[in-house]
Amino acid sequence: TIRSKLWGGRFEKQTDEAVEAFTASLGGDARLWEVDIRGSIAHARMLGKIGVLTPEETDAILSGLQALREHISAGKATFDPKAEDIHSEIERLLTERIGAAAGKLHTARSRNDQVATDTRLYLREGIDALREEIRRLQQWLVDTAEGHLHTILPGCTHLQHAQPVSLAHHLMAYFWMLQRDRERLTDCRKRVNRLPLGSAALAGTSFPVDRQMVAQELGFDGVCENSMDAVSDRDFVVEFLSCAALVMTHLSRLAEELILWSTPEFGFVELDDSVTTGSSIMPQKKNPDVAELIRGRTGRVVADLTGALVMLKALPLSYNRDLQEDKSFLFDALDTVLSSVALMHLMLSRAQFRTERMREAVHGDFSNATDLADYLVRKGMPFRQAHEVVGRVVQYCLKQGAVLEELSVEQLRAFSNLFDADAVQVLQPEAVLEARRSYGGTAPEAVQQQIALARKLLGGDDI
Repeated sequence: TIRSKLWGGRFEKQTDEAVEAFTASLGGDARLWEVDIRGSIAHARMLGKIGVLTPEETDAILSGLQALREHISAGKATFDPKAEDIHSEIERLLTERIGAAAGKLHTARSRNDQVATDTRLYLREGIDALREEIRRLQQWLVDTAEGHLHTILPGCTHLQHAQPVSLAHHLMAYFWMLQRDRERLTDCRKRVNRLPLGSAALAGTSFPVDRQMVAQELGFDGVCENSMDAVSDRDFVVEFLSCAALVMTHLSRLAEELILWSTPEFGFVELDDSVTTGSSIMPQKKNPDVAELIRGRTGRVVADLTGALVMLKALPLSYNRDLQEDKSFLFDALDTVLSSVALMHLMLSRAQFRTERMREAVHGDFSNATDLADYLVRKGMPFRQAHEVVGRVVQYCLKQGAVLEELSVEQLRAFSNLFDADAVQVLQPEAVLEARRSYGGTAPEAVQQQIALARKLLGGDDI
């Protein structure tokens, strides 16, 4: 009935059924039930401390909320599908348990600051879970890289063979992408972790609430300073969605490489049967569906970010019902990125790298040409001239069907008398790899430095 609504006293007519269906949010915000109860427990304790609730009322509300939490956790409670939102439904269930005292719980708060608090609590836990999933994937990358310091494969630019690199170096590139993601999430969490509760509808409250007490109990770092901003702010949602979109973008890049590497043309990786699917018509097919879906779902998270930004665009202060839509973007993105990181870890942990095929791919691909030019530079030739000389050597090989690293000294000296016997040695892929010892380079000792730093970062408590 209209009187059962939290706001029903002002209205004489029932809400149209189509309007009720259109405005209801329970289908989207039901997952907030636990944090809603947690926030209500902290709020009730504070109301008891400042004397708004009697000790008896405080005890009744607290025991009722705790019992309700256990009841819902055990699957013994059923939410009314026609309920307006999770907040009114929790209050209804509490009222059924303890009677009229439940109506005092909403003193000095509004659904505006209540939902903002619930969303922050829920997102804070989501960020912590996501950071841990990313850490697990990073750990796999580091552990695997350490076993492939000398595994050679083509390093590419423009998807063309450029210079030999180690598989370890390639994998560690993704470690650092994910490290930036984890650092961004850590920083984002600081802005999520501010308490809106106590701001009420928009202007604060006339009751002497102790917002710091509530913040401390709920584990917030502090309170939102402006009540109008507190109830209308969804910057923290947008910031998280931005972080999530970057995580998905990095996963999508890795997914694309796995898709390419698993083709017969590359043949660098064999994906496990347990993470691939077949074709309904072609018996030989083994499709990298998990990688493709991660790549595809990146678009969903980018769309969630865009949707949240457009939702906020041109919203006047303070709370507007448009903000109800933030949960659809937030929950979809959080679910998607969490599952994508976990599935990427699963897929990689069961993959088999075909290291011999990787090494074969650099044979005769001219990715050692730069080292031949560097050889001439060390002999005193200007780099631009050395570049031109080696370009002519490559052209000669292409015309003759020769392999650069298999040329004789005599053949090389036809292009420059600076070439000596040791020139042949610098062309071997292993030598090319070993030569790049600069900090951040692909030489085994340089990659080992990366790995040592990575392990230190993974072991730290601050990130």
